[in-house]
Amino acid sequence: GSEGATRIKPLQVAALGDLAAYVEFSRTLDLEVNGTVRRLAAAVRALNDPRVRDVVAGLGGLAVHFVPTIEETAPVLAEALVAECLESGLPGAEAVGRDLEIPVCYEPEFALDLEEISERTKLPAEEVQRLHAAGEYQVLMIGFAPGHAYLGGLDPKLSVPRRATPRAVVPAGSVAIANDQTVVYPYAISGGWSVIGRTPLRVFDAGRAQPSLFGDGDRVRFRAIGRDEFTRIAKL
Repeated sequence: GSEGATRIKPLQVAALGDLAAYVEFSRTLDLEVNGTVRRLAAAVRALNDPRVRDVVAGLGGLAVHFVPTIEETAPVLAEALVAECLESGLPGAEAVGRDLEIPVCYEPEFALDLEEISERTKLPAEEVQRLHAAGEYQVLMIGFAPGHAYLGGLDPKLSVPRRATPRAVVPAGSVAIANDQTVVYPYAISGGWSVIGRTPLRVFDAGRAQPSLFGDGDRVRFRAIGRDEFTRIAKL
């Protein structure tokens, strides 16, 4: 359970317009705080409070969105709900997130920046791919675009800065790295991360019951696949 959770206190609670508030615990990425925030978000959702419309976990805090009929201000209500959850104890880390295996094709046509990553890291391309596929990752937050998951757990040997010039369009499903994280682009959008491969899975589909492939706290492994398997899965 709730070890350490009751000791954590918000740095600040800020209004996000009239009907939402952001409860901030850290201004930098602290993996322990991030884990607590995700467990806290799950606890606030589990209250099933009719005044709460949505709970969104961030890297170092969470946003609570409310229905228009609330009587208190959003920051006051958000702080009270968070305090209630911290007091009663949070679910264990294992209760947040699922185990996901994501197929990734690292072939040159999909690994747009592999040569550059290889030069920067002084590692052969095959080793770059091997290290990326061998990692154990966790969804730190969903942000920037719907279904766009930021995954922590990248091998430090693969740490490269963001590209000097972002791409106007990164193809949907592209798997990319920057600093100590990896991401999977949910659809074709602009981006400045170094692309290392592509998944044939549909990362975001508004028509699905669960539009996003990824959720808060999911534990993610990548599985290297060849071109033929990529084509087969993409047709499903």
